[in-house]
Amino acid sequence: MIVLFRFFSAWPLWALHGLGAVLGWVVFALSPTYRRHLLAHAALAGVPRADALASVGETGKMVAELPRLWLGAPVPVQMTGREHIEAAQAAGQGVLFFTPHMGCFEMTARAYAELCGQAPGRAITVLFRPPRQAWLSRVVAGARQRPGLETAPTTLAGVKQLVKALRAGAAVGLLPDQVPPEGQGVWAPFFGRQAYTMTLSARLAQTPRTTVLLAWGERLRWGRGYVVHVLPWGDGPLPADPVAACAAINAAMERLVRACPRQYLWGYARYKTPRGGAE
Repeated sequence: MIVLFRFFSAWPLWALHGLGAVLGWVVFALSPTYRRHLLAHAALAGVPRADALASVGETGKMVAELPRLWLGAPVPVQMTGREHIEAAQAAGQGVLFFTPHMGCFEMTARAYAELCGQAPGRAITVLFRPPRQAWLSRVVAGARQRPGLETAPTTLAGVKQLVKALRAGAAVGLLPDQVPPEGQGVWAPFFGRQAYTMTLSARLAQTPRTTVLLAWGERLRWGRGYVVHVLPWGDGPLPADPVAACAAINAAMERLVRACPRQYLWGYARYKTPRGGAE
């Protein structure tokens, strides 16, 4: 498999995205469960069917572009809203990014590392759970070992590493719409339905001298690269109550998704019940 990854890493983005779009539709056609989840979740959010179907190809592109992003030559990336990061850094605050499963979320941390994280003490730390396949684990670990980008394990030690980074005025990136293990979340609304939501994002936001920002990586057409959009949180301090805080974070993720529903992973099992839990 590593040989295939290296082979595809040399392809141009436009070719990988074309291949990925085809593969996305193949999976959609062959997997009734995936197809049902994608259409049901998009309908729940009131997303037009055309946008939901457009996400099929975008999901395939997300998978196909990984060899290039991990092992290939750099790709074009721009950033909007960089002033929000610079303002937080100038104030000596840590920056906590919330990013949904949308667009190229692999690119959000990498763009920060490249454009904003090169100065000492400005690196971004992201949680990292190694894949089960040994070869893929080596590839991912190597891809994420780059200047300005650090990883933390999905353990208590990793959480402490994230808190330490924020307290030191560095940055942390998190995907708060990822379903956590049982006991590490609460049930909160997401597009009108209760979804098991991690409390870690809310706890990290309570770290003193921390600025919360929203970010997502837009995949441009025809392989022209990516634009990472950075937006202010804009909703005031998060409530102390975990359920209310998670509901506010979910609402913020909803706003981002509605800005570009064609690039959200509607097929992601967002409403699944963690093992041993009950809704």
